[in-house]
Amino acid sequence: MMFRLSLISFLFLFFGREIAFAQHLHPYFDPEEYSDLLKMFSLQRDTSAESLRQKAPADYEMTYRSPETGLVNRWDFWLNTKKGTGVIAIRGTNGTAASWLENLYAGMIPAKGVLQLNDSTHFNYQVAADPQAGVHAGWMLATAAMVPDMVEHILEYYRQGIHEFIIAGHSQGGAIAFLVRSCLYYREDLPKDLVLKTYCSAAPKPGNQAYAYDYDFITRDGWGLRVVNGRDWVPETPFSVQTPHDFSPVNPFMNIRKTIRKQKFPVNLALSYTYGRLSRPMKRSSRRLQRVLGKIAYSRVKKLLPAYSRPPFINSHHYTPAGAPVILYPVTGYDEAFPFDGKNIFVHHSLTAYRWALEKIYPKSISH
Repeated sequence: MMFRLSLISFLFLFFGREIAFAQHLHPYFDPEEYSDLLKMFSLQRDTSAESLRQKAPADYEMTYRSPETGLVNRWDFWLNTKKGTGVIAIRGTNGTAASWLENLYAGMIPAKGVLQLNDSTHFNYQVAADPQAGVHAGWMLATAAMVPDMVEHILEYYRQGIHEFIIAGHSQGGAIAFLVRSCLYYREDLPKDLVLKTYCSAAPKPGNQAYAYDYDFITRDGWGLRVVNGRDWVPETPFSVQTPHDFSPVNPFMNIRKTIRKQKFPVNLALSYTYGRLSRPMKRSSRRLQRVLGKIAYSRVKKLLPAYSRPPFINSHHYTPAGAPVILYPVTGYDEAFPFDGKNIFVHHSLTAYRWALEKIYPKSISH
């Protein structure tokens, strides 16, 4: 769905470009900025252009809504007509079976490679420099399906004088926002003076420790934020198992078998037995998760996307959080406002819960 620019934004784009070169985005958490993003997230299922205009955050208008791609993924572009900044707002899980499958398709794939989306589309991607880095297969598929369109719009607005963009999403949208931000960083077809800020709201873990370190490095000094409600369980997913294989290459386990064999009898037997008892269960759990959430989940994805080719999975399921944490702690009154009744398992994951905590913790920073 395409939304026409208003007269205000038209005048801004063609007669007020000088404004766009004054930097308006700044690092670190901005409660007012995040409040506007929550409003955008709440409108991601709204299809009425009139409703979108009426409910839009102040000084923002939606100028583009992408078609659905991948496993029913979609994103919106919002333009701040006052500051001359853009927002790429990525939709989260939408309730369809395909969208949920994307979350469950959690086999880990290399952070650099090629994805065959269909018979005619191969997407070359890189989301980290470290060859040890791995990321979530389902959310990387979504990233590959949406990034070319995003790049096209970023370049279009860049030519119009807009150099600053926020990349944001809630829940699944936040997980994808991690990978989109990383993907844009490593592309060579984007201007070097782009200012990119990321808000990953209520986001699950996007990849392993090596990926998280890379993301935190490229967004250092406050440009990559992870906003979490302290009661929300979704940011604790996917399941994670750390094995000796998941440590940095230089570690005390790299030659542990040789070290154990050098010990005197019967100490070497005791150490070998103990180490095996500790490491084997972790390795079995990791392999089982890789098989069920990787290979088996892929077979389900293949039914929905017949031309999609399975990427190589890596021998790891060590998911870790990424991004500078912003904790919306459940302050006094939260549990009374959002009681768990035994069934409403997403009560703490809702936009309403996040807004409540935001407004209680930052009451002087948000205009209503």
